[in-house]
Amino acid sequence: MCHCGYQAKLRARLARIKGAQCSGDLGVRSACTYRGLFFILSGIGTLPKKSADDPHHVSYIKDQLAKTDATWRICSWHKNQRAMQLGGKGSAVGWQACEACREGGAIVATAHEHSYSRTHLMDNFETQSVASRPNTLVLERGKSFAFVSGLGGRGIRDQERDGDWWAAKYTKDQGADYGALFCTFNVGGDPGRAHCHFRAISGKVPDRFDIINAVHRPRKVGAD
Repeated sequence: MCHCGYQAKLRARLARIKGAQCSGDLGVRSACTYRGLFFILSGIGTLPKKSADDPHHVSYIKDQLAKTDATWRICSWHKNQRAMQLGGKGSAVGWQACEACREGGAIVATAHEHSYSRTHLMDNFETQSVASRPNTLVLERGKSFAFVSGLGGRGIRDQERDGDWWAAKYTKDQGADYGALFCTFNVGGDPGRAHCHFRAISGKVPDRFDIINAVHRPRKVGAD
């Protein structure tokens, strides 16, 4: 199977991160851990074949989420669903993978579309059902959120779509610059709390939010 050189880059990157471990076909169907963070790197919609709702990918995601006892869980893949991005991209992933991650208590991280966007807390991705709108997102069983962080490469695209499920929009129409989403976990010594912000290379911060994990909430460090 051709990974076009990307898998070698992923392996080289992984080797530089002390304590990071991955199993499976890296970047295609793989599960990784790093300092208590659990994340799935999936090639759904891209590899091994470009098909949405690939049962092999979906079953792998469900199995790995069922096995882990990690507090923080992230599902990551490159492609989008049309409703889950602000530009002209079509649906390539399918809803089964998105819903499996939501039901498994995982945040959905994507790219592909060259802009940044983040949903409110959702209780159904397929129907774009919003569970709550505050900027502190409380992850509960069956409630999570998704984001597109696609401003790390070439080109910035305009906004072609909209929806009331979007909490943050940062495209060419909003004067977007290149940047990335950063999240800090274990905020204030609380392993169930995180703070995230999108930072552009200009220094602008168009989005910031907090996350409280009420699904797999551990005891606070130092608590009796």
